[in-house]
Amino acid sequence: MPAINLAQLNTEVARLADLFDEPAAFVRSLREMLEGYVNQTLRTRKAVAPGSTLSTYRTPPAVIRKIESTLRPLARKKPEAALALADELWDENSLETRLLAAYLLGLLPPDEARLLARLTVWTQKVRDPNVRGLLLTHSLARLREETPKHFLALISEWLYPHRQQFWSNGLQALLPLINAAEFDNLPPVFDIVEPIIEAAPTMYQGDVGKVINALYAASPTETSFFLKQIIRKEENTKAATMLRRLLPEFPAELRAALGRELKSR
Repeated sequence: MPAINLAQLNTEVARLADLFDEPAAFVRSLREMLEGYVNQTLRTRKAVAPGSTLSTYRTPPAVIRKIESTLRPLARKKPEAALALADELWDENSLETRLLAAYLLGLLPPDEARLLARLTVWTQKVRDPNVRGLLLTHSLARLREETPKHFLALISEWLYPHRQQFWSNGLQALLPLINAAEFDNLPPVFDIVEPIIEAAPTMYQGDVGKVINALYAASPTETSFFLKQIIRKEENTKAATMLRRLLPEFPAELRAALGRELKSR
């Protein structure tokens, strides 16, 4: 990996900032810049990010962080330009450009209607776990933090019973909200996830388990009661089966409480 020349990096990023309102020119300049940080000893005909289908320049994280910190005030000041640039970066279809596109989405104001449309489409099209994770966390940060009711409305749409293809999005996107120390309004979250726990197929078991563990960490008493009520519903055989499978992943006290409830069915 070439050593990072800070003076050169500052110059390169300043050039990118000057092109913020010109998406096509910005991406061309970014492409040339990232090529300069490629480790030629590792270069293959087509470098692909691990676990991904996206090509990558294997750019040092410090370079990406510098670009992000420079774009942040510009995106806050010019959201329309930020959205246009995000679209151009996304279409470039490399790991680095898609990470930057997801980063820019997270800087848009929560009332930007096109934000939700981009998130819904992009999360369904991307396979790279890093990009998808950023879309479901950082890209939703302002919506989640500034307008939690609107955020929960989006999650409700993603977790609608007949939109199973979005369930993983909704469950993963809930985690930062549940884990936030200042968030204590759990009843709406219980209402949203209950139908999923009752109906989710095995492929979503991991996502369901992470949400349950997060809920239990936030409020053990409420979460235990919530899950026991689900188990007690006679028709919830599917939920009971899933919870039995998940028991080893739960904290000891929750595991014991649910184990007793499941045995009494």
